[in-house]
Amino acid sequence: MKYRRFGKTNLNISVFSLGLMRCCYSEKQLFDTVNKALNLGINHFEMAKAYGKSEQFFGNFLKQSNINRHDIIITTKLTPPDTQKGNIINIQESLDNLQTEYIDCLAIHGINTEDHWQQLLTKDSYIYTLLEAKKQGKIKYLGFSTHGNLDVIKKTIDTNLFDFVNLHYYYFFQRNYPIIELAKEKDLGIFIISPADKGGMLYQPPQKLKQMCHPFTPLALNYRFLLNNSAITTLSLGAANPEELLTPLQVADQDFPLTKEEKDTLIKIEDSLKQTLDTQKCSQCYQCLPCPENINIPEVLRLRNLGVGLDMNDFARYRYQMFENAGHWFWGNKGDKCTDCGECLPRCPEKLAIPELLRDTHDRFQGSQGRRLWE
Repeated sequence: MKYRRFGKTNLNISVFSLGLMRCCYSEKQLFDTVNKALNLGINHFEMAKAYGKSEQFFGNFLKQSNINRHDIIITTKLTPPDTQKGNIINIQESLDNLQTEYIDCLAIHGINTEDHWQQLLTKDSYIYTLLEAKKQGKIKYLGFSTHGNLDVIKKTIDTNLFDFVNLHYYYFFQRNYPIIELAKEKDLGIFIISPADKGGMLYQPPQKLKQMCHPFTPLALNYRFLLNNSAITTLSLGAANPEELLTPLQVADQDFPLTKEEKDTLIKIEDSLKQTLDTQKCSQCYQCLPCPENINIPEVLRLRNLGVGLDMNDFARYRYQMFENAGHWFWGNKGDKCTDCGECLPRCPEKLAIPELLRDTHDRFQGSQGRRLWE
């Protein structure tokens, strides 16, 4: 296991972190998985009040195990309440659940919209309660997780209130690269959220992608793509049991630059996308936005790129079904809401037939209603 400095916190964190979202409903399951993670060198554990009984179970683990509290790093997340009083209650609840005197890293769970950012700036913002808790030593470091757009994330970082950021960034979603660079400049710790699942359901890739990545696996290649970037501190690993730790951690000591063979494989993937999609490939420039019908056009077309171009249909269907069902966590209407207004067409540098592609994506991936994993 490799370890990296978590930005200005100066914490030395394992390059893989155990997220407890998928083992938060069984205490024995969590105990077994955490014990295995510790034996494999993981020292950072992430949970949230929204993730079942993850805090309570982990607190019981701390109480019953022989581990030194100072040898592990705990991150938990709180969804912002409407009042400062509510925030005080939440912090104390987390401390009580975890049976600890301090939380190493507390993240605001979801600064996703312009309103969320504006809330930080109000004179009675909950942020002052968190900063006071930080002064008191109840919280060591403060960060935020985000599903927001580049502008919202950038403005949140530029408040200079935070020590780290939990971010979506993967080989198949590189839109947030400017945020990686900004966070590096600001010396923020960078925690990548769900690279296996949100990164493309790479634990069960389609045959086409497996063949294209050989002799690597798509999952290992995505991990290597991320670990190759020294600005990134740690990757979330959402194991549900001890066995699910083994395959990802095979690359836990491979944080060196990408090899020529790995680079050639990534080029092969891009070439295949271009050849398969031809004139229908969306380059993700985002110039088509805003859409009058609130369709998240770039994300819809990204999913079409992956589904049509690389046979990643299960992933495209899984994510597409989140539209209209996950609020600000995954914003936007589905492609069938397009009214052919044509506003996006002159803004598209590739001259894509966007309304047709939106409807085609909907026909391919509409399926049934989706939910966020922790719901």
